[in-house]
Amino acid sequence: MKIIKYSKSFLKSTIVSTALIAFGSGHVVVAETPPAIQAITHAGFGGGTDVTTRMMLLRARRVLKQDMQLVNKKGGGGAASMDYMMSLPPDGQHTLTWTTGHAVSMALGKTDVSLSDMRPLARGTDDPQLFVVNCNADIKDADVFINTQKSKSLSYGTTHTGGIDDVSAVAFTKKGGLKDPKIVAYKGVAPIKTNLIKGDIDVGVLNLGEALTEINEGLLCVSIVLANERMAKIGDSPTAKELGIPVSLSTVRGFVTKAGVSDERAAELEAGMLKAMGHNYYKNFLTEIGLDDTSVVGADEWGKQMESMLADMTAALKDLGYIN
Repeated sequence: MKIIKYSKSFLKSTIVSTALIAFGSGHVVVAETPPAIQAITHAGFGGGTDVTTRMMLLRARRVLKQDMQLVNKKGGGGAASMDYMMSLPPDGQHTLTWTTGHAVSMALGKTDVSLSDMRPLARGTDDPQLFVVNCNADIKDADVFINTQKSKSLSYGTTHTGGIDDVSAVAFTKKGGLKDPKIVAYKGVAPIKTNLIKGDIDVGVLNLGEALTEINEGLLCVSIVLANERMAKIGDSPTAKELGIPVSLSTVRGFVTKAGVSDERAAELEAGMLKAMGHNYYKNFLTEIGLDDTSVVGADEWGKQMESMLADMTAALKDLGYIN
């Protein structure tokens, strides 16, 4: 067998010639990879906001044909995340997961950021607040839960202070004519659940998705739901409203980007997110946490809700004595 050896110069010229034939005699253009979109959150790992954002990212990366990276900016109940977003250019290369907690921070004046600084994109969840207790505790019964607090303060585990969690606890006890709650603030959802199971606190203010694993394991039970209607997945748990205490509060989570972004880019992000959240992956996630696809809405409806949330939360904080 005859072995033919080629010189390096011959191989080099052959490769160049092939490239010229394939691409023409002009320059060879290599497509530039777009930068990753920063998906900014204020939440700790495993919390409802963290999980909602991650579930959106699962398909949005593919739909937008662009990488998306989670960027965590904790502090001030969402104030730090909004301030960070304002340090970025309005180029549509970032999103911020904006929640009820951000509305609280804005109402309390923890940031100078206003709604006009943000461009709404889409809503991801509308997730009722729950009062979750240890399943071994008598207060897992809703009537006992209420009657106990007529003469005794219970300790409520919340994420941070001055947010939707402690507003939920204070609003419930105030409107129910009950003893003031003892607020025990933690930096995330995990320590709330741990201390509930250990018996170090009485109540955890959580969303269903945040406590679903422990509920399914029989470790934690939902005493009361702060919603207008019972939730399908925990249908035996009554609402505060049906028990005579008219408090309905949800952790609402949606996505925004910095105002000033082009209409074309904003529309691209909105369409991409809506398509991503219309996928079965996201729909199944909503089903698992007791919600449905009515949680997902576009920029117009989401923007109007952001305005009403901020107005309602400002009024609630005034009523509860948090602000003058």
